[in-house]
Amino acid sequence: MAQSPFPRVLITTGDFNLADEVAALRANDKRVGAVCTFTGTVRDRNDGLSVSSMELEHYPGMTEKAIDAMIDEALSRFDIFGARVIHRVGLLQPLDQVVMVAVVSAHRGESFKACEFLMDYLKTQAPFWKKEVTPEGARWVDARVTDDAALAKWGISVSNA
Repeated sequence: MAQSPFPRVLITTGDFNLADEVAALRANDKRVGAVCTFTGTVRDRNDGLSVSSMELEHYPGMTEKAIDAMIDEALSRFDIFGARVIHRVGLLQPLDQVVMVAVVSAHRGESFKACEFLMDYLKTQAPFWKKEVTPEGARWVDARVTDDAALAKWGISVSNA
């Protein structure tokens, strides 16, 4: 199969269209029998406080490289044909889309597993920094033990929390 005309990883301040991204990922690949996607959005609450906005920062170049390596790992672990990760940065509001993970394969099981693996990896290992604005002021969001545990089920041990 020919190399995709778009990068596997996109870090952007702009929004994305899920249908367009899926169509591009599976374009003309007759092997694809399954597409699994995850889209994360900004919530209006976190840890018991209302959230009026969230700002995401990243390390340009390093972030894309790290996520691209995660996709390589997913390709080696699961029988998938391809994956695409889009992650937004900058100032976001509740209801805004933040992240999209899309995976294509012949069968649903591999797509589901690879999509979950990539999302678990992103939550713990991607170099993003998240700041929320609450009624008590701005606060940086720390890693959670539950995120580390989610990655551990894939045999990857980390301690970010």
